Amino acid sequence: MDMNFSLTEEQQMMRDAMEKFCKKELNKEYVKWMDENVDFPPPELWNKFVDMGMFRGNVPEEYGGDGVGHVDQMISFEPVCKASMSVALAVGTTTGFGTRFIADMGNEEQKQEYLPQLAEGKLKMCMALTEPGGGTDILGALKTFAEDKGDSWVINGQKMFITGAHVSDYLITICKTEKDAKPSRSLSVFLVPGNVEGITINKVQKISCHHCDSVEVVFEDVVIPKENLLGTRGNGWYESLSVLNPERIGVAMMGVGLIAAAYEDAFQYVQEREAFGGPIARFQILQHYLADMYINLENARNITYKAAWLCDQGLPYHMEATMAKLVAADGALHATTHGAEILGGYGICNEYSMQRYLRDALQIQFSPISNEMSRNMLMQFQGLPKSWP
Repeated sequence: MDMNFSLTEEQQMMRDAMEKFCKKELNKEYVKWMDENVDFPPPELWNKFVDMGMFRGNVPEEYGGDGVGHVDQMISFEPVCKASMSVALAVGTTTGFGTRFIADMGNEEQKQEYLPQLAEGKLKMCMALTEPGGGTDILGALKTFAEDKGDSWVINGQKMFITGAHVSDYLITICKTEKDAKPSRSLSVFLVPGNVEGITINKVQKISCHHCDSVEVVFEDVVIPKENLLGTRGNGWYESLSVLNPERIGVAMMGVGLIAAAYEDAFQYVQEREAFGGPIARFQILQHYLADMYINLENARNITYKAAWLCDQGLPYHMEATMAKLVAADGALHATTHGAEILGGYGICNEYSMQRYLRDALQIQFSPISNEMSRNMLMQFQGLPKSWP
């Protein structure tokens, strides 16, 4: 078996360029300002990502993109995740949901229309899936209904915690369309313009990811053209899996970024802070905290890139993607909790980034799938009986 963990020269250049970009454009002072003042990254920052080619990456070459694989996407994504999980979410909603849904499920006309605009960063998109009744239990909780009116669809329902919906040009919305079919055969996917009549956006107050809001979206008799269906009517659940499994890899990378950021800040702090006659770096318990962070970082990063590599090879990767999200989320909560403890009182002060890391880490404990359900699914994949209704 050929195992090579090194980056190619081109990949190393890609990583170096994005790290340099993030050091300049996503420094801690600017990220702190965004976290306290905006609900989505400002247009000037978005346009700088456009110039970096961030939105061209996973767009197929024939539609104006670079057609890069998942590993290369994660190489560019990792420094962004370390600098700001909110910015990673903001970029990821368009590249991970918008581009992937259109590329995987769109017909030729839809691809020609939207993919070149996505590659140029001219469109923002999000996925409207989660509902108030639950996120992990998609098939049981989803009630938003799209009624077939012959030449149009009429959507009624409510979505919750929809990241970036308040700024999106299009909401990729998963609805029920079949009243009598079993849940897994009752869903369809639609491209809903963000400015269409009947959509109401309500802000959700939350402690995490302040500069990338997740909002409530209410659909009241929203009319969209018949051709705005993405993929096959009634088969939206199965077709969406090509988006939902890679989403776990992207969220895992957000956890990797949080671990790396918390470790770096805590490692620096223990060498500068003095107590009881010397630097606190000499305390065994703090060294153990840091050692565990470092181990978790390595494990989370490795399984995340392995899942991305399997995806690129066309091999099954659902288990690895689920494990990556779980390992990274657990590691992020450990790193940020212990990082805050290492900083003591400063760990909960807004002046320091650690409190933001901790707040952001809480969000990926249950999103896009809870850690508990991740463990349940892993054992189901291994052949044990299904452990939930």
